[in-house]
Amino acid sequence: MLKISTYPLGPIQTNCYIVQDEVGNCLIVDPGEESARIIRKVVSQELTPIAILLTHAHFDHIGAVDSVRDRFGIPVYLHEEEREWLSDPKLNGSAKYAGLPNVQNRQADHLLSEEGIIEIGPFTFEVRHTPGHSPGSVSYIFDAARFAIVGDTLFKQSVGRTDLPGGNTSVLLASIHDKLLELDDDFILYPGHGTSTTPEDEKDSNPFLNGF
Repeated sequence: MLKISTYPLGPIQTNCYIVQDEVGNCLIVDPGEESARIIRKVVSQELTPIAILLTHAHFDHIGAVDSVRDRFGIPVYLHEEEREWLSDPKLNGSAKYAGLPNVQNRQADHLLSEEGIIEIGPFTFEVRHTPGHSPGSVSYIFDAARFAIVGDTLFKQSVGRTDLPGGNTSVLLASIHDKLLELDDDFILYPGHGTSTTPEDEKDSNPFLNGF
């Protein structure tokens, strides 16, 4: 059985997730900031990192990518629509905010281009392209464990913003409806910020999803 741990990091409290199996292999999802803290958690729990998964490449989700990648010698996975964003502060948004350092990482080791089942080491999960918040946003569906990591596509009682470059409200709502709300009602959805939710809760009470 998989275990998922949540670590809100950085000034925007972006959720970094560590997904581990029963023998200590793990995936690191969205290491957005505080690389020393992420590394300390992994080392202290004697975990073996396999890969870094990115739900998308906005600066608050990628700030610690290279530090974590280099410390553990692991590959980074990102959707091909955002292949240039890791290294470009204008695209990843870090250049927009005064007082924040420009975020520049090397390019991803693996670019995701198709939806479907993927195997990385001992982990098997589904990749779903869920654009709208950004063109390369993806969600990672761990069907057997009954949870999904959905980035900034859907939040508890809210949805991702669409006023950033590449954002599109109608595309976002279609992604939520077609790719996330069709999951079983009791799936746990882990967002990029804030607390987890379920498809059932969001269909019932999310004010941005009226009519779905």
